[in-house]
Amino acid sequence: MTHRVTIVGMSLRGSESIWLATADGAGFPTLDGDVKVDVAIVGGGIAGITTALLLKRLGATVAVAERETVAAGATGYTTAKITALQSTRLSDIRSKNGADGARAYARATLDAMTRIAALVQEEGIECDLEPRDAFTYAGDEQEVASVEQEAEAAREAGLPVELTTDTGLPWAVPAAVRLAAQAQFQPVLYTRGLARRVDGDGSHVFERTHVTGVTEAGPCRVETAGGGTISAERVVVATNYPLLDRGLFFARLEATRSYCVALPVRGEVPQGMLITAGQPTRSLRTFRDHLIVGGEGHQTGAADAQPERYEALVEFARRHFDVGPDATYRWSTQDGMPADSLPYIGPYTPRSKRLYVAAGFMKWGMTNATIAATLLTDLMADRFNPYAARFDPNRVALRTLPKTAKLNLHAGREFFGERVSPAEAPSAEEVPAGEARVVRAGAGKIGVFRDENGAVHGVSPALHAPRLPRALQQRRALVGLPVPRLALRRRRGHTRGAGDEAARAARRGLSRRSARDDRPGGLYGTATGAWLLVEVARALRRVLRTADYVARVGPSSRPPASVD
Repeated sequence: MTHRVTIVGMSLRGSESIWLATADGAGFPTLDGDVKVDVAIVGGGIAGITTALLLKRLGATVAVAERETVAAGATGYTTAKITALQSTRLSDIRSKNGADGARAYARATLDAMTRIAALVQEEGIECDLEPRDAFTYAGDEQEVASVEQEAEAAREAGLPVELTTDTGLPWAVPAAVRLAAQAQFQPVLYTRGLARRVDGDGSHVFERTHVTGVTEAGPCRVETAGGGTISAERVVVATNYPLLDRGLFFARLEATRSYCVALPVRGEVPQGMLITAGQPTRSLRTFRDHLIVGGEGHQTGAADAQPERYEALVEFARRHFDVGPDATYRWSTQDGMPADSLPYIGPYTPRSKRLYVAAGFMKWGMTNATIAATLLTDLMADRFNPYAARFDPNRVALRTLPKTAKLNLHAGREFFGERVSPAEAPSAEEVPAGEARVVRAGAGKIGVFRDENGAVHGVSPALHAPRLPRALQQRRALVGLPVPRLALRRRRGHTRGAGDEAARAARRGLSRRSARDDRPGGLYGTATGAWLLVEVARALRRVLRTADYVARVGPSSRPPASVD
């Protein structure tokens, strides 16, 4: 998503990313009717587009539906490194999944790198693909142990790494692990180049096509806000954060935000791709005449999402390099972090036969998205893939249950803390044009944005509380138990106190949107206490989503499908 997000007068999303600014528009049409294909793909990022191309190569017809423009979501807001050395990811995976898990992840990543290079060559895509060495370095003496552990895990996983202190940085580092012959590129040029190969010959790429629902029964139906539908035998959801209320991904993905700046640079610059082993993260690479610095990551939440994080990255660049006085580009994005540190790729739920998901790329989406595309293509072509079981979204990892519980406990603390914290403006009338504030609305709060024309738009967390899956609403069984539906008291969102017709119009628009989305709008209880707890956790996570963005929401819009 490329909308500008303004919180208390400052853009946290930032200006346009360097990748979007240096790429031409994709120029694909919006779906305005009904189409029928073999496979429908929701999401026009690197995962969805690569999956579409690989399926088309096998003779399938595909249709990609992208909410904004191709590669304008998480793909366009990354550092775009293509490497199997990913900070301390391998040692983390080894601690949670054993040496076999780290080895499988490393091999899958190497396969993905080979796939990317092959697609660039075979399709003739100009995307600034350049070979680079990758480094994970110690920012201080305390991080040396982490570097050494990563080197050990990488060697055990089969990667030819070496320990060194020669990184090309203009300051001495106590230790670093190096992996040669990795790569970097321009991800938007790459993804849009692939998309142009997808479109045509019975296959389609649709932009500004907002998916509102997916029916899994065969043939599947993908419904859009514009009224058009895509009928398909299979559906892939590749939206960074899964958009459907099924699969319990809300409880298994930790949403984290990280930041990037790009500054014009003069003089000597490091020729490798570098990232620290500890916190605060500092990720470095170059693109043409710019230095890109990333980091300042945190778990998603309004209290941590401060504009000063950009300035910290700019100050770091100024201290170490001959850069311009200001950041030419600044951007941020959110990523899903699975509890066991492995991506979710495969059937959406244990019972799904036609619906697939690709999510949880852990800030390394270039390779993980390509892993997902290859794996999903193999699954739909009924071909063996050695990583299918390892990355199965429905796997059970008992050792990560404490992490999952901690994640949802954090969500609960944020939820109740937000309920008692003061609002940022007493009413919608006090919100300046072009900015947004959290406004008290009765016993709750609402995010209010006033556009440049003075019109007020609102986002109410209560209106977007989750629903039970249709299977439960129809009183089917969950893990062998009958689950009757018992509706709890619905709490409706409102803008009481907004004080003008624009705010009331926003309220009416939100109500219509809730009805069109076929969501009951409130929490539902069940006969099982465990499921009730799950539903509560889901609602809390949704509230945090709205706290992290305040977008231009009109009467015909819905909140973003992903957490970003």
